[in-house]
Amino acid sequence: MAEMLTDRYHEQLAGVLSCYDRILIMGTLPGACYPDGMTSYLNAHHIRIFDYAQSFAEPLRERVREAAQALAAAQGVVIEHIAKAHIRKEDVVAAVLKERGDHPGLVHIISAMEACDAYEPWHDKQTHRTFLRHTSGKCLHYYFYFIDETLGLIYLRVPTWCPFRLQFYCNGHSRLARVLAAEGIGYAMADNAFIRLDDWARAQELADGFSPDSLHAILDRYAQQCCPVLDVFGRAYHWSLMQVEYSTDLVFRSEAVMKPLYETLSRQAILSVKAEQVATFLGKKITPQLAQELGSRFATRIEGTCIKHRLGKVSVKMYDKFGRVLRLETTTNDVSFFKHYRKVEHRDHHETREVAPLKKSIYSLIDLRGILLGCNRRYLEYLSALEDFSAGDRNLERLTTPKVVDGQTIKGFNFFDATQQALLRTLQRPEFNLRSIRRADLARFLPDVSMSRLTRLLWRLRKFGLIKKIAHTYRYALTWIGRCAVAAACRITEQTIVPALAGAHL
Repeated sequence: MAEMLTDRYHEQLAGVLSCYDRILIMGTLPGACYPDGMTSYLNAHHIRIFDYAQSFAEPLRERVREAAQALAAAQGVVIEHIAKAHIRKEDVVAAVLKERGDHPGLVHIISAMEACDAYEPWHDKQTHRTFLRHTSGKCLHYYFYFIDETLGLIYLRVPTWCPFRLQFYCNGHSRLARVLAAEGIGYAMADNAFIRLDDWARAQELADGFSPDSLHAILDRYAQQCCPVLDVFGRAYHWSLMQVEYSTDLVFRSEAVMKPLYETLSRQAILSVKAEQVATFLGKKITPQLAQELGSRFATRIEGTCIKHRLGKVSVKMYDKFGRVLRLETTTNDVSFFKHYRKVEHRDHHETREVAPLKKSIYSLIDLRGILLGCNRRYLEYLSALEDFSAGDRNLERLTTPKVVDGQTIKGFNFFDATQQALLRTLQRPEFNLRSIRRADLARFLPDVSMSRLTRLLWRLRKFGLIKKIAHTYRYALTWIGRCAVAAACRITEQTIVPALAGAHL
């Protein structure tokens, strides 16, 4: 069996850690977050629709402004207005933190004019209805930056105009650092990556213990403090996931080991990863619709380079951090992209358990962790096969050399034979990594080969140890040796033999 990178470089690794990274959460007020709901609210409170802005929204805007100014005055903070787009808020806050330190409390308040959702009064002359409809505009936003005792550095983005759609940011690595410090476990960080941990196993347990319940309480507290409008609507905020990143860090002891490995992996990945593989990493089957949303790109960042494979609103990427950390990271801007087995409530109120899209609620963080970890692991498995071609080459030799089984000589495989080459390429197809393969599956891709010959070919593959039979079924799966050998065969053909013969005149 081919070794995973984590096993192959076990002696050179300080540790491996999987953890939530960047998390963006949206807060909406039930009943006020859509035009019809706000229209119903105004009607119920006898507020004229065309008085919405002056009589309702503007007084609430002043309330939010006064609350921000009062909080700034109480904490000795000056609200800083940023009018230029090229000024990064993160850099401004980093400069403040450098002087202030990382003790809990308010760090800074930044204001900026930014786009926001809004409603406008409308009268339909045909139906004679007067109501609010959705529009967009700009309003003043406040960014409240805090060092939270549990989550570390966070911010809450508060618009000053109804419907007061909030945005909350936290980072799983910052939260883990606070928990480690509370337990007295030593660590060292570079940016948002751990490069040293005194207890890697305990750190993983703490990372997995990220509780949506405690997060919910923290969100409600900051919403009440920074956006004091809840008494008007009589409803608490509903919190849903906007963007979630989950990373798996391979932390190396030395840059001398990490650098050449990453260069090899990144070069191989950008050349070899195809649309089908990207879909496989994310647990999906490739379809014509999905194929249009697939893409890969190589980028250079301040910290290093990055290989990113995208499928719609979800991506998986690999990058290095400061020459010490190889990070694999899955990012989703729509958690409902993923499906899992859960309870489903239907419109007629009866409940069933079935495979359904993941809910966008913050409570999906529990199930989402396992899903995103699976994406990272599949990507790691692919990279592990890419990096170590020596094992594949050795197995390729075993594949092409005749083998004696029970006194019978079985000839090896000829990679220049069109049928056998098509067979091996079929076995390598990504959809068969997610599920096993049947003889009928092979027949679809090898229409010129009889079923009896396919049976003999499968028998040969089993005798050479390239596939294994799934117990009590007629299905087969590639072994690790098989994957390495097939990958080596295709690589030799595509990257060596074909280019070498391209310029020959035969």
